[in-house]
Amino acid sequence: MLKKYFGTDGIRGRANRFPMTAEIAMKVGMAAGLSFQNGNHRHRVVLGKDTRLSGYMIENALVAGFCAAGMDVFLLGPIPTPAVAMLVRSLRADIGVMISASHNPFQDNGIKLFGPDGYKLSDKIEGRIEAMLDKEVELALADANMLGRAKRVDGVHDRYIEFAKRTLPRSMSLSGLRIVVDCANGAAYKVAPAALWELGAEVVAIHDEPNGLNINEDCGSTHPLSLAKKVHEVRADIGIALDGDADRVVIVDENGTVVDGDQIMALIAQSWHESNRLSGGGIVATVMSNLGLERFLGDRGLALHRTQVGDRYVVEHMRAHGLNIGGEQSGHVIMSDFSTSGDGLVTALQVLACIKRQNRPASEVCRKFEPVPQVLKNVRTTGGKPLESEPVKAAISAGQSKLGDSGRLVIRPSGTEPLIRVMAEGDNPDLVEQVVDDIIDAISDKRSAA
Repeated sequence: MLKKYFGTDGIRGRANRFPMTAEIAMKVGMAAGLSFQNGNHRHRVVLGKDTRLSGYMIENALVAGFCAAGMDVFLLGPIPTPAVAMLVRSLRADIGVMISASHNPFQDNGIKLFGPDGYKLSDKIEGRIEAMLDKEVELALADANMLGRAKRVDGVHDRYIEFAKRTLPRSMSLSGLRIVVDCANGAAYKVAPAALWELGAEVVAIHDEPNGLNINEDCGSTHPLSLAKKVHEVRADIGIALDGDADRVVIVDENGTVVDGDQIMALIAQSWHESNRLSGGGIVATVMSNLGLERFLGDRGLALHRTQVGDRYVVEHMRAHGLNIGGEQSGHVIMSDFSTSGDGLVTALQVLACIKRQNRPASEVCRKFEPVPQVLKNVRTTGGKPLESEPVKAAISAGQSKLGDSGRLVIRPSGTEPLIRVMAEGDNPDLVEQVVDDIIDAISDKRSAA
């Protein structure tokens, strides 16, 4: 079913424009609240957000919708997405909501929904909620005496910090490590530095002063340059860059080199495999993960299962096939032994644990394989279906033939922006670049003609 509101990661768009308006947010609260009521007990929802200015508007609209549906709302304030996934189970809530557009700029916002098990909703459930958004639901709303209540919940930061710390052995200390953490002026600006400090590290926090407008602005996991500079400036052992809602992470080693999600998954998978902790004989990644990761795992008798882009699809495959590590090149890493969603802080702690155990620099520990040359470029679209045009199809077919069996080609529309992403990889970097450029040119020509 073609969705009008939901994308690959909930509902997302420019704040105060369709679909991220207060009116639609209120309807989402009504529809989701009605969908997750089961039994006669008082139903509850946990509601977190990142630090965007528009979070106030969306939060209040959602509260109105959930209360109208008869659900009590527990307001968590700014807190990482994985904390919402954890707290929906810890507080026995019927549904969890995170208001965030992840790594997008402050002008955007989004609504992510979690079921009572802490997992993001399936396409089927999202479709059921979406079908209710354009209908009149007033007749199903709560009677006046059954309206929900809303209240702020204290201590949620401490709960999440303790949860994150417990993912490491009790004897593990980060003493002796100087760590720079880039909080992206986002949801983890309080909890990430605190957790690292409590574990014994010397912590230098940057981009930890959100003002509603500076989330992800030239910082965080999508802009690690300032982190690399800070690591060099203070001679840190490692840098950690989170995104706006802290469900993804990239690492910067002591030399300022960026370590992406593929390298992080390779490191953790190898460590868990050697300690007989890895389940399912491999890991799950998306079609965008580097071919070098697949070769690295194959050399160790491990499989790489690929899914479509979106951490929700990675998690679904993990659950269906009994694997406990999965993720994306962007730094979403899911470890189901700990969490039901990507968790940037917990992932960083696993990397730090490997560094402490091996007692070697991050540059030696975190570089597990040589990436196959990979080029990813985006072309903005203005509607229509350019990928269905004959010239574009011909360019894609020619690119696949040129790459042959030693490379891969992935073309896909973005699930969160009006872009088409073109990715190619192979052992010949010049050929890879040419293949991507040819396809981009064909799409651009089609767009100009339209």
